[in-house]
Amino acid sequence: MKVRTRFPRKTRVIHHAIIPLSDGVNLSAMIWLPKDAEDNPVPAILEYLPYRKRDGSSERDAWNHPYFAGHGYASVRVDIRGSGDSEGVLLGEYLKQEQDDALEILAWIAAQPWCTGAIGMIGISWGGFNGLQIAARRPPELRAVISICSTDDRYADDIHAMGGCLSVDKVAWGSTMFALNATPPDPALVGDKWRDMWLERLEGSGFWIEEWHRHQRRDEFYKQGSICEDFTAVVCPVYAVGGWADGYSNAVFRLIANLKSPCKGLVGPWAHKYPNFAKPGPRIGFLQECLRWWDHWLKGEETGIMDEPKLRVWMQEPIAPSPYYEERPGRWVAEESWPSPRIVATHYPLGPNRLEKPGSKPREQRVEICSPQGIGMHGGKWCPYGLIPDQAGDQREEAGGSLIFDSAPLKRPL
Repeated sequence: MKVRTRFPRKTRVIHHAIIPLSDGVNLSAMIWLPKDAEDNPVPAILEYLPYRKRDGSSERDAWNHPYFAGHGYASVRVDIRGSGDSEGVLLGEYLKQEQDDALEILAWIAAQPWCTGAIGMIGISWGGFNGLQIAARRPPELRAVISICSTDDRYADDIHAMGGCLSVDKVAWGSTMFALNATPPDPALVGDKWRDMWLERLEGSGFWIEEWHRHQRRDEFYKQGSICEDFTAVVCPVYAVGGWADGYSNAVFRLIANLKSPCKGLVGPWAHKYPNFAKPGPRIGFLQECLRWWDHWLKGEETGIMDEPKLRVWMQEPIAPSPYYEERPGRWVAEESWPSPRIVATHYPLGPNRLEKPGSKPREQRVEICSPQGIGMHGGKWCPYGLIPDQAGDQREEAGGSLIFDSAPLKRPL
């Protein structure tokens, strides 16, 4: 692995920049930028999250943002309203208020003397979601997005609600956000008002799970923030990134198939992490890939990135089941377009515990199984982070309590 300790541009950090909003709330931003950016303005990259830049995401931020700044960008990490060191109250996920605030953030960044006015958004999970959601609002300052481990459909394909099923992850994540919302800002940054800000959060943020359980159908609650409701709303370029070991890989294929704007897709073996330090490996030089995207769309440089295949995927090879992989064997494959013209739809009729040969005549039959409550306990975490034991283990014992339809062994590898 090649490690770089020096970048083309010397950088500096603003630890607590205040972004004033029109309703009087002040948001907190941490900004990495080239030292000479005021004299030689640069494009900006925004990451917009509720996960507390001062501590929660600080380690990851220290990997990513200095790299962008050292290569000629102002890299801006903003705490969402009511989180971290920002004022206000955070009332839920992917709210219109969050996106309204983002429009003001983008305008503020573009107006700074160190910015050229061209801005990109990057983020994973929540930050991947809101990059797409804000792109659908078409702010003129937003020129490109990199969306990692996100979705276009909050109802049918979100780890909290898969097809409307209220998953265990929804309860776990709701509890996590309840705890995060109860944490105070840092007095070293916000000063004596830290206690008042904290009390406002404790009294106002609420218990999100209650609200989530009130919406069990595809209503306006889920349509808000689901860009699948109107893919044409997104006009800026999008780079969609996912991992096979993550809960959000499906969206990459829908995004590049349905977006009308320039787009690319990348799916690796990774779990719910940035690909430059994700497991299972192999990792890639993801920040270098991001830089090629930003240089093309924010600086107008020819990097060759848009001359390459539209989709790149890590084709995984068979491997014995294990709750943890350091690396997943496989190879990279690419498609010039998506959906691929090489895809052939094939119908396999269902048979007794198997898939019949294509063209076989379907038979009427009734299948009954006994599925104890413990079935699925070895299925792994729905949204893994590449930790032990996130992945699915050996589930052959559970197959007896499951309804399974397997094909005959393939005659050649995929």
